Amino acid sequence: MIGKRWRGRLIAGSVLAYLGVVLVVPLAALVAEALDAGLGAIGAALVAPDALEALGLSLGLAAAAVVLNGAFGVAGALVVVRHRFIGRRVLDAAVDASLAVSPVMTGLAFLLVFGRQGWLGTTLDTLHLRVAFALPGLVLATLFVTLPFTVREVAYVLEEIGTEDEEAAITLGASAWNAFRRVTLPNIRHGLRLGIVLTAARALGEFGAVLVVGGGIGGRTETATTFIFTSVDERRPAAALGMALALGAVSLLLLVALEQVKRRRSAT
Repeated sequence: MIGKRWRGRLIAGSVLAYLGVVLVVPLAALVAEALDAGLGAIGAALVAPDALEALGLSLGLAAAAVVLNGAFGVAGALVVVRHRFIGRRVLDAAVDASLAVSPVMTGLAFLLVFGRQGWLGTTLDTLHLRVAFALPGLVLATLFVTLPFTVREVAYVLEEIGTEDEEAAITLGASAWNAFRRVTLPNIRHGLRLGIVLTAARALGEFGAVLVVGGGIGGRTETATTFIFTSVDERRPAAALGMALALGAVSLLLLVALEQVKRRRSAT
């Protein structure tokens, strides 16, 4: 009995030590450095025009990812779970591609397609369209890295609830659209909310893909994460700390929302 007790304490202590090293200590260091730099200096740096533009761009990209990948997530989950066709497994695996591919590789891949020397570079120049080192490239990169989250969360719920409720609604005379709107959508709402929160969090934290495909150009393609990178490189600690704390605050709000969704999901 004593051996089991000490073994349990050792495992618990190891877990706490691990979390302390990789999570608690870095966050504590960030807060301590922010206090040392002075909240006034940090606040002034954070409300500077370049910082506000970078933060606004990140929030806009997160909003675009939530809307577009939210809609695609529901449609994609329905296709993967409810339909059987040749190539379904390939499509199912392709949805998770962004989880396996490095974001830097993603950015490079978009450059190879949409850059000046890319596959579509000449066509885009002819049409006077710009994707790489412009807002469209940032949107595409953000959509790619956030692609799986809503699809997977909604797919899990669809597999769990089955098709009985929808078939009953159609039998009673409901159209396919009404069955989806009044039966399917309410049934998947918790999975959809969870996927949306995860999508927003991933979009706000993206760095590698948006840096490569966007270049981190101030006032044009500089996001909150690339702003932190540039500020550190230019020895502007107050600006870097301010943006890091701002992203941390948004992440904390998303974490609270995530826990609320999980709690409601487990209660129903």
